[in-house]
Amino acid sequence: MDGDFGLLTPKELLTKDVQELKEIVKTRKKEKEKSEKDKPVEKKRGRAEPAGDKPVIVADHDVTTLEGHSSEVFVCAWNPKRNLLASGSGDSTARIWQIPDGRCGRTSMKNLDKPVVLKHVNKSLEKSKDVTTLDWNSEGTHLATGSYDGQARIWTVDGIQTCTLSKHKGPIFSLKWNKMGTHLLSGSVDRTVVVWDVETGEAKQQYELHSAPTLDVDWRNNTSFASCSTDKTIQVCELGNAEPLRSFKGHKDEVNAIKWDPSGKLLASCSDDCTTKIWSMDSYKCMWTLTDHEKEIYTIKWSPTGPESDNPNRDLVLASASFDATIKLWDVERGECLRSLTKHTDPVYSVAFSPDGKFLASGSFDRNLHIWSVSDGKLVRTYKGNGGIFEVCWNKDGSKVAACFSNNTVAVMDFI
Repeated sequence: MDGDFGLLTPKELLTKDVQELKEIVKTRKKEKEKSEKDKPVEKKRGRAEPAGDKPVIVADHDVTTLEGHSSEVFVCAWNPKRNLLASGSGDSTARIWQIPDGRCGRTSMKNLDKPVVLKHVNKSLEKSKDVTTLDWNSEGTHLATGSYDGQARIWTVDGIQTCTLSKHKGPIFSLKWNKMGTHLLSGSVDRTVVVWDVETGEAKQQYELHSAPTLDVDWRNNTSFASCSTDKTIQVCELGNAEPLRSFKGHKDEVNAIKWDPSGKLLASCSDDCTTKIWSMDSYKCMWTLTDHEKEIYTIKWSPTGPESDNPNRDLVLASASFDATIKLWDVERGECLRSLTKHTDPVYSVAFSPDGKFLASGSFDRNLHIWSVSDGKLVRTYKGNGGIFEVCWNKDGSKVAACFSNNTVAVMDFI
């Protein structure tokens, strides 16, 4: 099955047994062969990236490779204040790596300190403690991790576990701090969403609004949030209210991810129905259904631009990444595809905008980490690793990009 990871999602790798995975792979191989055979030659909607100058190819010796995990590394995230990188793996650990100042590469690897290893111990559950999600608080003082054992944990940067949050009865797939750092939000396979009081470690409120597993959660502000589920719905809730502020329905298959724009007025969602939808909190309606992708859409990200962002004078853009191996950049004012980025050859699992919103990093199971110019869609830099990529992320000043791989490693490369 080693060569077939590209046909599977991280969610499936975590939740399905080997026989189920084999059946999924078998089915998707047949679908892929049929679609390639029957697919007509057609022009892509949206402007494709220009041929132009060739991208900079980043060599292995210019990349810092972080080794130590003994299983796939599913998630990674930079500390918002320091050059610390957190990674989470199927080996039941998260790790905090101190990335040296200066250029990445084999030389800098000699100066690497040993990472802080965060062991996820659960005496009542000896297996399946995979770290499925993690998030830093806005001050960069604490890291929260979510695990397949249904527990969330809070750690200091020195690796001291300050709290274990136990309420869920199934794997946690999404975990987010609010901006103030007073509450954590978690979504689980047990169909519920929990808001945690970080100071006390107690569950402040548990929401049972979905009829199937919760796949993603995202704060709108410090007290309201959204959640999405395999039940095809999105719930928008306010802390203190038992009933949702709004239920958004319209997707025809499970909703994989949701993200609020910087203003909190627009909510984007993506689904296995091959569409992305933009929902308005002013009108409580779906503004746009974006239909240019040909296969399931795994993730979406807003640019850090537009009203109420750090870059208010630049236009707001939405990026979507799909199993069809493409990334689309969207003008959400007009509901149009600005650009179609088509250099990947396998499903794209992760995209991330640089802090200034001028560049987009993408990671695929074709092993390529690509960096694109948002303004013209040009591929400006690329690195080919030794495994499929689950997640990509930028450090606080946009000078470095990290990616985590299926071959148990994390790679860090310079951009500036």
